[in-house]
Amino acid sequence: MLNRRTFMAAAGASIAMPSIARSADTRVLKFIPQADLTVLDPLWTTAYVTRNHGLAVFDTLYGIDGTFTARPQMVEGHVVENGGLQWKLTLRPGLKFHDGTPVLARDCVASIARWGKRDSFGQTLMEYTDELSAPDDRTIQFRLKKPFALLPDALGKVGSNICAIMPERLAKTDAFTQVKEMVGSGPFKFKADERVVGDRVVYERFADYVPREGGEPDWTAGPKRAFFDRIEWHVISDPSTAAAAMQAHEMDWWEQPTPDMQPTLKNMNVRITDRTGLMAAMRLNHLQPPFDNPAIRRVLLKVIDQSDYMIAVTGEDPKLRHVPAGIFCPGMPMASEAGLDVFTSPRDYEAAKKELAAAGYKGEKIVLMGPSDFPSLKALADVSAELLQKAGFNVDYQSMDWGTVVQRRAKKDPIESGGWSAFCTFWSGLDQATPAGHSFLRATGPTGNIGWPKSEELETLRTQWLDAQDVATQKKLCEQIQLQALKDIPYVPLGQYFLATAYQTNITGVLNGQPVFWNVKKG
Repeated sequence: MLNRRTFMAAAGASIAMPSIARSADTRVLKFIPQADLTVLDPLWTTAYVTRNHGLAVFDTLYGIDGTFTARPQMVEGHVVENGGLQWKLTLRPGLKFHDGTPVLARDCVASIARWGKRDSFGQTLMEYTDELSAPDDRTIQFRLKKPFALLPDALGKVGSNICAIMPERLAKTDAFTQVKEMVGSGPFKFKADERVVGDRVVYERFADYVPREGGEPDWTAGPKRAFFDRIEWHVISDPSTAAAAMQAHEMDWWEQPTPDMQPTLKNMNVRITDRTGLMAAMRLNHLQPPFDNPAIRRVLLKVIDQSDYMIAVTGEDPKLRHVPAGIFCPGMPMASEAGLDVFTSPRDYEAAKKELAAAGYKGEKIVLMGPSDFPSLKALADVSAELLQKAGFNVDYQSMDWGTVVQRRAKKDPIESGGWSAFCTFWSGLDQATPAGHSFLRATGPTGNIGWPKSEELETLRTQWLDAQDVATQKKLCEQIQLQALKDIPYVPLGQYFLATAYQTNITGVLNGQPVFWNVKKG
């Protein structure tokens, strides 16, 4: 059994508290995010802290409700013509950007085109698109090469990267260069003048935002009514300090309290808001040795114990984890048990060492990046470091803040030039529900997502799934995708877990899904 991570108990501890005033103002919400916001452009990284920031500042053409159905958001609706080959989306009237300019269809076209160069679902949509245009100020038109019924799902996806609508002048920025201004049309404006890296992020209500009419807020669908004049994110990476700030009512909402701190949050609302959970993963760098060798990657499956990872994150409560977990979110229609016996057979580290040698491993150094300021991801990295060493890898475990991991993981350089070999992260289960939005399944090589795996077999199966006409065929294809992924190893699945969010009892209106700040009130 691997060593477990422990935390300092908050009760009775002497804690150096940050200078934060008691959160009494009903027009101000004070929020502890999962990590510091180091990247602002919602297309430049898949980090969820950037996604959460993006959902506050930028609106999307569609939203996703609690049934995982795409609903019109910025658009009034759409019509589909010519046997599914032409879609016309009509914008709601009166939409404005934070700089006062109207939202026009050409802004949306430029935003979709930029997003389509970075996001896996967006790339697929653009592969199906023959022409994307703006015939007039309120009409967005897709002319497709073949029908693509998932078009609204792609434009409304809540996982990273969201299709953030921004002014054309910003959306024309190269997709691999970060935009310099945060000008969206969402319910909150980003206060660049008040941002302090490592400490604070501030948003203010956008007075000219017009929520859509009708329906009820649900995940990112429905009317986005902002009741706070000001949202303050306070970065508190130490769980004990964060718990103490909540106990002292200096903070209103803690996005991801660690399980061991939750018992200290008495007389608060502590609940799981995303029933799809989080899918833990070890992402490998396929461009650099040793993980450019598939035989070496496959050895990992024989030593990974998903239970060790999940217990390190959640503690001993079995209700907070699901193992074994494969490529698709457990409990969702595309999940299967195909090939998962590789995780349940006995672990044999001595046999792994022999297989590593037979696969050609010559003791090359592995740079494992671990975030010191992100408790759940630190736990995953800590377990990985010990496990890899026991399996015979030469591990260089480098601890850094999560913002540095986010920046560094984009580097394709060799490790001696500042590159990396592996890091651990998680995805919402919804992001891994199907092949369509599953970013870590894309296997297009150096032009693809961080890690840059390449597999023609995976890409072919994914295309077949997208073109399948019935669920039964899709499920069979997902079994084949899982078996192929466990052969190619674009990443190593580490299990599914569930983390609660915590907020004071005078906070109401917290929606299910990812953290959003509309519909929330303070009594």
